[in-house]
Amino acid sequence: MVTLKRILVATDFGEAAGVAFAYGRELARTFGATLEVLHVVDNVFARGFAAEGYMAAYPALQRDVEDAAARQLDALLCDEDRAELGATGIVRASTSPALTIVEYARETSADLIIMGTHGRGAMAHLLMGSVAERVVRTAPCPVLTVRHPEHEFVLPDALVSVSHAKR
Repeated sequence: MVTLKRILVATDFGEAAGVAFAYGRELARTFGATLEVLHVVDNVFARGFAAEGYMAAYPALQRDVEDAAARQLDALLCDEDRAELGATGIVRASTSPALTIVEYARETSADLIIMGTHGRGAMAHLLMGSVAERVVRTAPCPVLTVRHPEHEFVLPDALVSVSHAKR
């Protein structure tokens, strides 16, 4: 039997990530798992250092970027998520989101990673690659990727109520 105790949702705050978060929330409730929501911000210091050398403004800019992401995560998680699912928001800075997601999953012994995918065309995929694809290839645990719009897998509460009433 599959046991899910730690579910990790990776988010970029886009529409597909919102769908992934909905899946994560419902699966965490169903399995009694904890829910961790990870957002990887760009490491502006590393990018700036490599391109232009050190500038005194980078530490403050990095802090602002991370604080903004933390506020978005805080707004995403409701009190019920925190109380029932032990939900937490995590911000990490990196120049490689896929590697950071995989490392975090490994460090925390995540049982499942859930993330959105944009479903780019073949040429865009060839040129830019896919964070989701890299995570799937290197993750230490199963990865569930979802697209938006997608086929409904998690039933909205109204449909669950209707389906139970028919029995």
